[in-house]
Amino acid sequence: MRAQSSATERQRIAVPPRAASRTPSRTQGRTPARARSGTEAAARPAASATATTPGTAAPSPAAPVAPAPSDSHRAGALQAALGVVAFSLTFPSTAWGLEGMGPWTFVALRCVLSALVAGGCLLALRVPLPRRADWGGLVVVAAGVVVGFPLLTSLALQTSSTAHAAVVVGLLPLTTAVFSALRTGVRPSRTFWAAALAGAAAVIAFTVAQSGGALSTADLYLFAALLVCAAGYTEGGRLARHMPGWQVIGWALVLCLPLAVAGAALALPHEPFHLTGHSTAGLLYAAVGSQFLGLVVWYRGMAAIGVPKASQLQLAQPLLTLVWSVFLLGENLTPAAPLTAVAVLVCIAVTQRARS
Repeated sequence: MRAQSSATERQRIAVPPRAASRTPSRTQGRTPARARSGTEAAARPAASATATTPGTAAPSPAAPVAPAPSDSHRAGALQAALGVVAFSLTFPSTAWGLEGMGPWTFVALRCVLSALVAGGCLLALRVPLPRRADWGGLVVVAAGVVVGFPLLTSLALQTSSTAHAAVVVGLLPLTTAVFSALRTGVRPSRTFWAAALAGAAAVIAFTVAQSGGALSTADLYLFAALLVCAAGYTEGGRLARHMPGWQVIGWALVLCLPLAVAGAALALPHEPFHLTGHSTAGLLYAAVGSQFLGLVVWYRGMAAIGVPKASQLQLAQPLLTLVWSVFLLGENLTPAAPLTAVAVLVCIAVTQRARS
């Protein structure tokens, strides 16, 4: 009896073969608890990075912060401003130069001297020749900036004062912006155009009031100089984007050297030529300070901040020219000058901040 009861007890607690064989099939394909908990823990941080609290809106991306003006932009604005200061002395130095020589002689000698300086720099630094595609633009720069503007303004200054000639400089920024828009396809904003027109109107009103508003042959020279110079500035600014600014004006000057030598040989025998202190200083400054160094920093500035914005800095040039005219030429300055200066500076500030 005792043996039979123990056998019955062993049979009751024994695991049936079928049940034992079915046990692995129930867990087949399931991840073990430890592995499953590890996988969930690894996925939890990624899920929490994108999950949001119930009842709250999904976080929106941060608004882009407008970048601060770069150092290159500030340097470009400074270089363009230095160019404007250099150009503001062009008319007084031209008036000094014309005291001892004729306009054709003055322009030819001015071009020869500046071309020799530029050619010497290009040769000393072993600058390679420009690309074939750039020569057309260099011809426009040479015709407008090196020859056209100096010659036409010199002819105008024979019968016009420097204050009246400042009308050209007052209109030049607006004309340059128009040429740039047509040439490069850049479309400045309405605020830009409104400020540019207001600044040009203020300068024109001031300079016309100074000269009486009468049109003359000198005015025709001045308006023609305005057009050719705007074209030269626009093309030079475009070239200065991939070519150093001093090389742009340097190659344009070298390109004009044969023509300038021929012009000087023809003009010297037929025009008066007397070197005085004023005429020598005026010729040297116009050749080196204005025609070469001034254009070098000017084109570098235009390449950095853009042609339209750089051209608006020239709105201050007529007022600077009038100041130099008072100290160097003895011209009288009316009380309207400070008011015009404030209006011009406000317009310059607006154009520099306006999006182009």
